[in-house]
Amino acid sequence: MVHSPTTPDLPIDLPPVADGWECAPLGGLIDESRGICYGIVQPGSPQEDGIPILRVGNIRQGRISTDHVLRVSPEVEAKYSRSRLRGGEVLLTLVGSLGESAVVPEELAGWNVARAVAVIPVIEDVGARWVELCLRSATIQHYIRIWATTTVQATLNLRDLARLPIPLPGPKERKAISCILGALDDKIELNGLMNQTLEEMARTIFKSWFVDFDPVRAKAAGQQPPGLASQIADLFPDAFQESELGEIPTGWQVGTLGTIANEVRDTVQASEIKRGTPYIALQHMPRHSIALASWDLADGIASAKLRFKAGDLLFGKLRPYFHKVGPAPLDGICSTDIVVSRPLKELWYGLALGHMSSGAFVDYTYSGSTGTKMPRTSWRYMSAFRIALPQTPVAAAFSAIVRPMISRIWHCIFEQRNLAAVRDTLLPKLISGESRVPDAEQIVARCT
Repeated sequence: MVHSPTTPDLPIDLPPVADGWECAPLGGLIDESRGICYGIVQPGSPQEDGIPILRVGNIRQGRISTDHVLRVSPEVEAKYSRSRLRGGEVLLTLVGSLGESAVVPEELAGWNVARAVAVIPVIEDVGARWVELCLRSATIQHYIRIWATTTVQATLNLRDLARLPIPLPGPKERKAISCILGALDDKIELNGLMNQTLEEMARTIFKSWFVDFDPVRAKAAGQQPPGLASQIADLFPDAFQESELGEIPTGWQVGTLGTIANEVRDTVQASEIKRGTPYIALQHMPRHSIALASWDLADGIASAKLRFKAGDLLFGKLRPYFHKVGPAPLDGICSTDIVVSRPLKELWYGLALGHMSSGAFVDYTYSGSTGTKMPRTSWRYMSAFRIALPQTPVAAAFSAIVRPMISRIWHCIFEQRNLAAVRDTLLPKLISGESRVPDAEQIVARCT
């Protein structure tokens, strides 16, 4: 067992571990030259070309998102060199959304973290990956919750963090368990990357066809539109006409979002909601991504909600600048802070989704929001957003391209959720020694 005179004692109610395993407090598994620490307390004003720091919102489900990171001045960051990342540390959220953890990839060396994130430099003999898996286990999450203080926000202090009990099987078994659970995490991440790629493809085609009008510009210049099959290129005109929106392709019209989609206000009272009904709230919707991969069950819902069908377009109308929008992957209910809309015809599906998920549309909805602290938009305002309305064959061709992409995104979402369920079932059993490696390997092989 790794244990030094300064290491905190283990909790008295330590859960049992498998025969032959040891258990050590997290503080005894740390590189003593660095120690556990938290990050920048007062980051100051954001600086566009500053040093990036990771905050609580960047750490989710064992992964680190580098989207929308805060950057601080080098002068501020220099005061917190102790928490400067080198790669390979474990991060753990300490405030608010407690207990989210991840291992820092090598490419983030030189970044830093915020006050609400702990940097845990695990010694190589134990391994950061093993400790991070243990931190995600139900046992450790239980300790994190009961030891947290809740004066303003739930907060875990470093003293209690160092007391967290980490089970220690032999090195070979640790490595095997890490590989088994890592295979599931890797497949989940691969699906997420696939969804990002599909989103980028759909977004790129939408912008090319309906914002930049690239096929029309190419034909106007006497060229074949690059990357387009001839039967699709033939659908576009070879000239422009003036309109209220400026130049638009000849034969197209100026319309609004309300021309191609309607709001669906199918209200359901709390007493009518069946147990087990999928429920999407604003917190389930990711920012800047149409892959709506998270939802809960509606058990215990106490207020009226809105019913939606798979494929309906959901838009977060509260604080619309958060850019929360995407197609529902299944039937369910959602918060009344979400607008449910549905294209009037299938041929308008891709166009409606493309516009509603665009930065221009989100900026438009925010500019017309009501309320200062909690700005809200409305379908009435959303539906008035003006668009260049293509001829029917162009719109239909785009929907025919986008629909299979959305279906693939949904497939990846459901597979991710199934894999996460298997991982979350195996994790406590493997960490505690209840399940052994050979049995788990067979389960994972069937899943991946």
